[in-house]
Amino acid sequence: MSAPPADLAAALAALAARRPILVASDYDGVLAPLADVPSEASPEPGTAEVLGRLSAVPGVTVALVSGRGLADLRSTSGFSGDLRWIGSHGAEFDGPLAGDLAGRRDELVARLEPLVTGTPGARLEIKPASVAVHVRLVADRPAAAALLEASRAAVDPSLTMKPGKDVFEVAVTDADKGSAVRRLAAEIGAQGVVYLGDDVTDEDVFRVLGADDVGVKVGAGETAAAHRVADPAAVRALLEQLADLLTV
Repeated sequence: MSAPPADLAAALAALAARRPILVASDYDGVLAPLADVPSEASPEPGTAEVLGRLSAVPGVTVALVSGRGLADLRSTSGFSGDLRWIGSHGAEFDGPLAGDLAGRRDELVARLEPLVTGTPGARLEIKPASVAVHVRLVADRPAAAALLEASRAAVDPSLTMKPGKDVFEVAVTDADKGSAVRRLAAEIGAQGVVYLGDDVTDEDVFRVLGADDVGVKVGAGETAAAHRVADPAAVRALLEQLADLLTV
């Protein structure tokens, strides 16, 4: 298990000296390797244990922040314990979506379902506050790209669009991960935040972090985060080091 880069290790050490702090992370591609079938995205070995160590430290709040619906996030991760849960890109904050947005969501389903049905390997995911077109399993890559473009063109441009890796998601609320993390940080009076994410929607968090916070991009790609690690195994190593610093 390799240690985080020196600049990241120094940033974590500075963060660990403050209280209270928020340790927040996306799930897919960060705490769990990406899976072709989302329900099979199992956590990196040892991740549940280190999250437990972190959440047991006084003054430390651990949060899962995901585009998945809360129920899906809980069941797929299998995590338990003293964690905060944010689903549907921030629209579900500790609990189910407030208000009745199902009708607007179902209109999106009606628009996108015929497009997805005509592309072998594509899948339409219906979430509490959004609909997502997945093309990870589409063997014909030009067809996959065409489907994503057709999906974008088929929906009301005033809706909140959340493109990602092999996915195009449309939400019926304007919630995003950045506003959700800021809300939680304010709620607990956080003196520092570390956030780990790998996808386009995680950039909403990286852009709102303060100068003394720690943003960590997982994997390749352009990012507003100041730091980067390679994969979920490296994320676990980072969290282990942070837990060690917090329990000295």
